[in-house]
Amino acid sequence: MNAPLALIVDDEPDIRELLDITLSRMGVATELAGDVAGALQALSQTHFDLCLADMRLPDGNGIEIVRHVNAHHPEIPIAMITAHGNMDTAIEALKAGAFDFVSKPVELGVLRRLVETALRLREPGPDTAVDGSAEGTLLGRSPVLENLRRLIDKLARSQAPVFVTGESGTGKELAARLIHQRGPRSDKPFVAVNCGAIPAELMESELFGHVKGSFTGANAAKQGLFQAADGGTLFLDEVADLPLAMQVKLLRAIQEKRVRPVGATAETEIDVRLISATHKDMNGLVTDGQFRQDLYFRIHVIELAMPALREHREDIPLLSAHVLERIARLTGQAKPRLSDDAALALQAYAYPGNVRELENILERASALCEQGIIEVEDLGLSAAPAPSQEQHLPAGDADLESELARIERAMIRRALSETNWNRTAAASRLGLSPRSLRYRMQKLGLDEPG
Repeated sequence: MNAPLALIVDDEPDIRELLDITLSRMGVATELAGDVAGALQALSQTHFDLCLADMRLPDGNGIEIVRHVNAHHPEIPIAMITAHGNMDTAIEALKAGAFDFVSKPVELGVLRRLVETALRLREPGPDTAVDGSAEGTLLGRSPVLENLRRLIDKLARSQAPVFVTGESGTGKELAARLIHQRGPRSDKPFVAVNCGAIPAELMESELFGHVKGSFTGANAAKQGLFQAADGGTLFLDEVADLPLAMQVKLLRAIQEKRVRPVGATAETEIDVRLISATHKDMNGLVTDGQFRQDLYFRIHVIELAMPALREHREDIPLLSAHVLERIARLTGQAKPRLSDDAALALQAYAYPGNVRELENILERASALCEQGIIEVEDLGLSAAPAPSQEQHLPAGDADLESELARIERAMIRRALSETNWNRTAAASRLGLSPRSLRYRMQKLGLDEPG
């Protein structure tokens, strides 16, 4: 493989020289440009493996170069050089398609890691089956899943923070793992943490670590999850559950790329790709003051929306076959078979728990079925339409608002019933803020049990 070549775009000779010397010592050849016009001319004449561009240039700004590269040379990772502390500009660059950013004054350690990560994109990534049939990937041949896989491959080439949204059971962590595995950090750790499962009083220690004797019970120093993920990817699942006090510290860690372990006097530099996820209504939480708007703005640079299973029902047969094959391997028994009626029932079911619920249904049915054949009654789909019924709108003049209200009322009543009318717990289960749930209950006349 030939020595890599980088394009450096900056109107300050001192910065150009610093970047040139640093990259040369890394074995990277460079070509220099001082403005947007010079950069576009160089890009039209030469193939580069990396581009570093200043945001402010005499004849425009670096965003123009980012957009040009994404339109005409999408294989080239381009990193922005931004003013210190100007996170709005950095996020604008990432949203436009920049690979990453580095702030002035340029720290050479940060720059070297950025260059090393970007150049790893030259190496071929792991192959993925076209239909997603391999273990540990997204299963399905539907257009929805094909588009999702293409988007994941695109996101894997960037270092921008990704915010994964979707209902429970749609595979948000799987998507985060695929972004990591398909990207330049694949040989580094992928660390997943469920923010809702960590007690508030231990949150800072878990994320940032602590030194020995920093609090009662700290009998030894402990590495935090940020440090454990250094060089790789940190996945913050259910990030909406972070306490407000922790949100402030997380924001600073992301912006400064440093963390301070509990009880420590010095900060530790960190280099992580951040992916966050939740099934909750983040806009509602921000409006209600339960989640900081500035933190949401920082982690919600690029959104990846995971589709509900009902949005790609054509993948249910493939998913079912895969789950049943896995069950057969684990049990050492013959693969169970779905009867025709059971297959139709699975196709018609609503799946509020999505793929995870489908897996649970088939695992239970495999244990209950007789002679290796799964019948409708083995599935336990009491809420599912009969398999012979077609899915049509109500006969006559269909009132969309009334139908939606009926569905919403049933879902809320079910969540309240399953939580003994604990509104906070029911709101969490539905992905709503308590305030939003109260409003919907009043609107639908669900103020009292029954």
